Amino acid sequence: MRLFFALWPDVDAATRLAGIAASLSLTSPGRLVDAKNYHVTLAFIGEVAESRLAVLRRVGGSLQAPDCTVALELLEFWPQSRVVVAAAKETPRALLSLWTQLHEATGLPRAKLRAHVTLARKVAQPPAVQAISPILWRATRFSLVRSETGGAQSAYTVVDTWPLLDEK
Repeated sequence: MRLFFALWPDVDAATRLAGIAASLSLTSPGRLVDAKNYHVTLAFIGEVAESRLAVLRRVGGSLQAPDCTVALELLEFWPQSRVVVAAAKETPRALLSLWTQLHEATGLPRAKLRAHVTLARKVAQPPAVQAISPILWRATRFSLVRSETGGAQSAYTVVDTWPLLDEK
């Protein structure tokens, strides 16, 4: 199975992101990501045997990091990946802490974290990218997610979810 750890936006943030995505002028073969699939990937585990699932659930349950506000302030076209994303200018310290813990616990290599939500994939021509008003969402939990690819869209199933510490 193919797994990753992620943050899921609240309903308001997902609705605002969908509005921005709908305003993009995409040429074929570009396609919008379904709003139910919006997320910030924290750690991509990849293909793992089902027997490893229990270990990854223990990892998720063992971590402690504070909640935080994710601010998506930029709309960008990433030509190498052929995606349009809503991205954060800065990564909140609490999010970086969670990301670091996940990578250390899973043994994944640590490249730089750039918090973003993919809005469109397979974008051949860069769309006119407009400025956006910041989209803020309070990240209060993170999840282990199963990804199934093969159709027009990936299908994501939340395997388990853990709370982040309330820092208010």
